[in-house]
Amino acid sequence: MAACSTFESRKGKLTCTSSEIFDFVTDIRNLKQFIPENAGISAMNVEKESCSFRIESLGMVNVHISEKEPLNKVVFNGTLFQANDFSLRMDINENPAGKADVVLKVSAELNPLLRMMVSGPVQNFLARMIDEMEKFDGWNRVSE
Repeated sequence: MAACSTFESRKGKLTCTSSEIFDFVTDIRNLKQFIPENAGISAMNVEKESCSFRIESLGMVNVHISEKEPLNKVVFNGTLFQANDFSLRMDINENPAGKADVVLKVSAELNPLLRMMVSGPVQNFLARMIDEMEKFDGWNRVSE
């Protein structure tokens, strides 16, 4: 039986405000800025609130925005392996300096073997995504 598995990033300290990150990430077309170049992603089809792409050795992934709580949270839901549902939650907090802090959480129903197989790659992906977000400085350039 599959149990809910959750993977969490470290807290990222961004150079933008909570409003800027919220506006930026609620357009999925902007998220490609944070996907590492060698992530093995191809066949990408991206729209404002949804996207689909192929991950090498995993197959097609479909993602859409399922929940938005202005300036605090964005939740993306998706499917992988045409059966496994997962979510990517972005918790946004404003720090005392007026800038945004972000934590990413991936949750999925995984059996113990699958959890063991994906744990390392998912944690690595979250760490790399936070690193990219911390280096990014184009928060006011929203995709059209």
